[in-house]
Amino acid sequence: METMVRFESVGQYNAFNNNETRHPLVSVVDLSKANPRQGSRMYFGLYTVFLKDVNCGDLVYGRHTYDYQEGTLVFLAPGQVAGINSNTYQPKGYALVFHPDLLLGTSLKSTIHDYSFFGYQSNEALHLSERERQIVLDCFAKIDYELQQNIDKHSKKLIVANIELFLDYCMRFYDRQFITRDHVHQGVLERLETLLTRYFGSDAPQTVGLPSVAYCADQLNLSANYLGDLVKKETGRSAHEYIQSKLIDVAKEKIFDRSKTVNEIAYELGFKYPQHFSRVFKQRVGHSPNEYRMLN
Repeated sequence: METMVRFESVGQYNAFNNNETRHPLVSVVDLSKANPRQGSRMYFGLYTVFLKDVNCGDLVYGRHTYDYQEGTLVFLAPGQVAGINSNTYQPKGYALVFHPDLLLGTSLKSTIHDYSFFGYQSNEALHLSERERQIVLDCFAKIDYELQQNIDKHSKKLIVANIELFLDYCMRFYDRQFITRDHVHQGVLERLETLLTRYFGSDAPQTVGLPSVAYCADQLNLSANYLGDLVKKETGRSAHEYIQSKLIDVAKEKIFDRSKTVNEIAYELGFKYPQHFSRVFKQRVGHSPNEYRMLN
């Protein structure tokens, strides 16, 4: 891989790909205009969405690689690093890039973090049907149309509205992918259940502490956002709630062992403070650990 290239502005990314900068904060980039290049690592200070049209190598995202094919969308949030593992290739497809400052003063500013796919890993990319791809291209075309007009008081509102429309479509497409790619997701909940059972059956809680969503996701080779969304779709509960539910089930079993105090049980489960354990237990069960022990 080459030295990392940094893109802090839309203008820098346009120049890198031989595209004109019509607006300082947003651009629809035609990647086919870029010069042929070799694999590189890139830092993005922008929200970036790639629509992949041809296979040009493995996308590198963090520690993972993923061979993403035609008709695939990959999402990057500001501060993320991506790149391509490849010999010389001609980029093709499109990229939508927009600076966080574009969202200032808009409703999208407060909802952008709801689009959790900006935190997915590349192996959790969005695979499009041909019809979905056409919808994406239509959204890009509407944004590009506005960029070709003279900037006026309506420009920002219309551009941001079309970006929000595009992101809402992507939410719908991801919901479809969770359903249609069952073979990919099959067994994730079972694997999560097994992971938690083994975790609480070992001394890991005393040495590592309470298992977090990030820890579980890492053990399952998923991003925390993707695991959270997958658990939510399957169970209606957040991943944190799912893990906490398993924790309480284990706690209930341990409480029946009268040879251990509640404090000892709290430390065995990974709580630093017994009071925290008692508070969580009462919130979930309706009784304190001691009350539950007496009732049963």
